Amino acid sequence: MEYVGLDKQIRRNNFNSVLLLIAFPALLLGMFYLFFYFSRTDQGEDPNLLFLQTMPFILAGTGIWFLVAWAGHSAFIRMATGSKPLERTENKRVYNLLENLCISQGMVMPKLYIIEDDSLNAFASGINNKSYSISLSKGIISKLTDEELEGVIAHELTHIKNRDVRLLIISIIFVGIFSFLAELAFRSLRFAGAGKKSRDSKGSGAIILVAIVVTAIAYFISLLLRFGISRRREYLADAGAADMTKKPYALANALRKVSNDPAIEAVESRDVAQLFIDNPKPSSHKAASWDNMFATHPPIEKRIELLEQFV
Repeated sequence: MEYVGLDKQIRRNNFNSVLLLIAFPALLLGMFYLFFYFSRTDQGEDPNLLFLQTMPFILAGTGIWFLVAWAGHSAFIRMATGSKPLERTENKRVYNLLENLCISQGMVMPKLYIIEDDSLNAFASGINNKSYSISLSKGIISKLTDEELEGVIAHELTHIKNRDVRLLIISIIFVGIFSFLAELAFRSLRFAGAGKKSRDSKGSGAIILVAIVVTAIAYFISLLLRFGISRRREYLADAGAADMTKKPYALANALRKVSNDPAIEAVESRDVAQLFIDNPKPSSHKAASWDNMFATHPPIEKRIELLEQFV
């Protein structure tokens, strides 16, 4: 794999963050324009005029959604993962490992959280030094050696250092908007089908079908945008952890153990799942996920193979 320096990766992620802030709203506006264009009524309403009239409301609604999600993302993620604060007095071993790594890198120490689950997994989240955090499952703390756990923590610190976590938070927020709109369109079709059949209901049904097609396409494109930024970051974080600890074999051993039992029962959201070091959802969920072909995590076997090349 081509080596990417830290400064270059930070600049790239900053650029991608700005690109996402532009691309997702542009995609959203394009989605609404197509909806107005294909569902214009027989009264000859101008789709361009309808779009221009509703655009301020679309942008305002998107802005409010984004600001609420941006401000409350830490609480939402903790609720979705069941993570709780881990105090220094509860586990000095973990704190010492994290603190030593942060000192060696000149980083502000992120907050520590624990997920009360015996499976093995971990993730980092946050948008700045005040909100950066690392969450570790109970299982990964108890079942890994010090060197292996240090490798996992270094992996998550690299995500923070590279500003991957901020980029992912942005993508999760915007993909959530498209997911919500697609779900709303499907629910509207179900309710329309349950109503009385008439010319008006048939007309509204056609409009809802147009909405479903347009929102489904937009949601699919948003997944492609997310896919484009997610997979490479895991390889880079693995390489960063190997460089940080000088023990690539330790992270390789940790990933091998994680791969045997990564499922965190509390995690139901596919969007939150992409934050973890490995997909934390049970295999049955993976099989049922239609967008599994766009998995945000590369095969863990490939990651282990690349790490072992450093040894």
